[in-house]
Amino acid sequence: MLTRRLLCALACLCLAAGFARTATVPRSSPDFTIQMLGGKATPLGQYRGKVVALAFILTYCAHCQKTIGFLSTMQKEYGPRGLQVVGSAVEDIAATNLPDFLKRFNPPFPVGYNERKPVLDYLQHPEMLPLLMPQLVFIDRQGTIRAQYAGDDKFFGDDQQEKNIRAQIESLLKESAADKKHTTTTAHKKAS
Repeated sequence: MLTRRLLCALACLCLAAGFARTATVPRSSPDFTIQMLGGKATPLGQYRGKVVALAFILTYCAHCQKTIGFLSTMQKEYGPRGLQVVGSAVEDIAATNLPDFLKRFNPPFPVGYNERKPVLDYLQHPEMLPLLMPQLVFIDRQGTIRAQYAGDDKFFGDDQQEKNIRAQIESLLKESAADKKHTTTTAHKKAS
């Protein structure tokens, strides 16, 4: 009887450990396509060479709407330096809710929608755990996911969110600029 209880407890611990896993960062961004209104699809791969801020949202979520506001400002500010923001609504009726959301918030970047399962796979998020929104993923110019944040993360703190998003974007843009400068310098030295 004691052995059975011990085995049951160990099995529960193993199961819980599997659910509690976090996403691997950094990791290569898998192929992922966002469905746009009108049937068009936008593959993330088309933005390779840019720093990408990918926001998974719920159109009716106030926290998500606030995040989209910050990202709209940053797309305008950092877009000329190589930032591309992309959004994806993941609620069940996202395709229905999206037109009103787009009219209301008018983001200066593409926002589409996806079903939940591909989003969970992309985020490496266990299906059995709640998906806390918004979810932000930062991808460098080489297509590597460098940071990922869930809605309950301190990253989204009310007075810190804009500062944190800005710092993440600036860090990736500076890193990319430094890499580009190093590559140009190295190529120039080799040519001499």
